[in-house]
Amino acid sequence: MKIINLLRGKKVCISCELFPPKEGSQLENALEIVHKIAQDGVDYMSVTYGAGGTAVGKSVALVGEIEKCKVPALAHLTCVGADKVSIDTTLDQYKAAGVTNVLALRGDKPQGRPMPEGDFKHASDLVREIKSHGDFCVGGTCYPQGHPEAATLEQDIENTKIKLGEGCDFLVTQMFFENPAFYNYMYRLMAHGINVPVVPGIMPITTAKQIERIFTLSGTPLPASLRAMAEKFADRPGALKQAGMAYAIGQIMDLIANDFTNIHVYTMNKPEIIGGIRKALSEIIK
Repeated sequence: MKIINLLRGKKVCISCELFPPKEGSQLENALEIVHKIAQDGVDYMSVTYGAGGTAVGKSVALVGEIEKCKVPALAHLTCVGADKVSIDTTLDQYKAAGVTNVLALRGDKPQGRPMPEGDFKHASDLVREIKSHGDFCVGGTCYPQGHPEAATLEQDIENTKIKLGEGCDFLVTQMFFENPAFYNYMYRLMAHGINVPVVPGIMPITTAKQIERIFTLSGTPLPASLRAMAEKFADRPGALKQAGMAYAIGQIMDLIANDFTNIHVYTMNKPEIIGGIRKALSEIIK
């Protein structure tokens, strides 16, 4: 099933993101996670690609297993340092695994090194290649508080419009922790004539390590209330996890109340996270 059809439906759609294991010996555990999440219920699962495509084989294995579980898979694909042959080869592998949905990303710059050479400079170039290679539903990413490399939010939105012009079917946001920032962003998108489905991305903060990592990697600011919560329960892991889940569920409830019924959860490969959220919203999403 193409994800765009889910996003245009009327039901609440809850999805989650997984990442492939770094070590091959852990692949079996990752496949078990796929089965657990599929059993608990989820509308689709996305699978990250790994820096520079380093985990492509494991990504293909995961998306193939997701499709076998009768759940749509959203396969990530990055183009940093990639050539056309490698991208087309991966797309053929996705096709063979039954995947019809791809999330096109530029990928992160290597830390402390220049951007590697490749055939694709921007995510929009990758969107064009994916669309030309088969009947894929293609998603793209967007940033409610601006891409860290963009001079302004307006410039970032103009860059997003280029992706859409190449055939991007829907957008998934970077994580955010203050819903008003997302609502403001949606008004800006509408002002620029953007009307594709936009899926808000929510990450429950369940460990103290996540706080600084999130800011370092994405630049996403954390509200004072969330920092206070993390500091209050920093030495009580169980309490911090419970508080982080409650905060994320509050965000999701507010989004649904404001008619944003497609939610993507960054679960860090923890089935209990997406399972707990779906249980808390059971009467709303059934």
